[in-house]
Amino acid sequence: MSELPKRYPLILNPKAKGEKGRRALKFIMANATRFTIYATGSRQEAIDLARQFAREGEDLVIAAGGDGTLNAVIEGLAGSKTALGVFPTGTMNVFAREMGIPYDKLEDAMKVIDGGHSEEVDLFAMNGAPFVQMAGVGFDAQVIEETTWESKKRLGPFAYLLAASKVLRAKPPQLTVICSDGRELEGVAILVGNGSLYGGQFPLFKNASNTDSLLDVVVFKEAGYQFVKDSLGGLVNGGIDLHSHGDSVEYVQAEGLKVTSKEDVPMEIDGELWGRSTMVDFSHTGKTLKVFTPIEPKVKFRYALLKILSLWRD
Repeated sequence: MSELPKRYPLILNPKAKGEKGRRALKFIMANATRFTIYATGSRQEAIDLARQFAREGEDLVIAAGGDGTLNAVIEGLAGSKTALGVFPTGTMNVFAREMGIPYDKLEDAMKVIDGGHSEEVDLFAMNGAPFVQMAGVGFDAQVIEETTWESKKRLGPFAYLLAASKVLRAKPPQLTVICSDGRELEGVAILVGNGSLYGGQFPLFKNASNTDSLLDVVVFKEAGYQFVKDSLGGLVNGGIDLHSHGDSVEYVQAEGLKVTSKEDVPMEIDGELWGRSTMVDFSHTGKTLKVFTPIEPKVKFRYALLKILSLWRD
């Protein structure tokens, strides 16, 4: 009897909807002999499955879903020798974009895995919960909190703009940021990046590297119109950088930091709401994540153009 071919464990978010979800499922089923498919019913189940595969010594686990599904699988694989393969089937797919993994055709994402090239990236944690791309305290987390599933289904990405207009009219929290080296800053919203991208294909953290063991931190000091101006200005200019010190925004790098507030403030990890707290701790987990990536990442034209323009301005 001949040896059975190797099948990769594939953790699938079955809730992916729309045309993209249907195309993803069609591709997976057409190549089903290459995978052992596990459709998860919850985030915890995805974490437990990934952790089990890592304990069993699997070389590779594939996550098929958006950034939330990826985050769950990453938590299960954290610190293990098991590599992550990514099938981006979500709306934003920020981490896939960051790593140059094709997110429009799963055939191309599979070619990346078959290519066998991998990289090790830093794993940080917010209040003990691992994340690989970014996190936020305050405004952007509150926008996610205010955006309902019904509005996303009806309006798509515009649902976030609708929620943002509501949050902008509210009184912002007062946040204190204390970096691990003792630096202290005050602000109304905090964005923390391990990678450079935020909200899809937009580079925000200009100096970020997910292999330097540092977090890139953008502190917004004013709400309302000035917050919108600073945010959009950073996105249009190819990111906010270490020279972006001013009256309304500050950019720092730190090995870790704590954010405190007198009131409960919303938090998010990799685009997923993570509850509320008066104290948020960011630290390196001391672990890395092995990810299959292209040897030559595919960069979208808009991202490349923003990078070129930002270098020209510098």
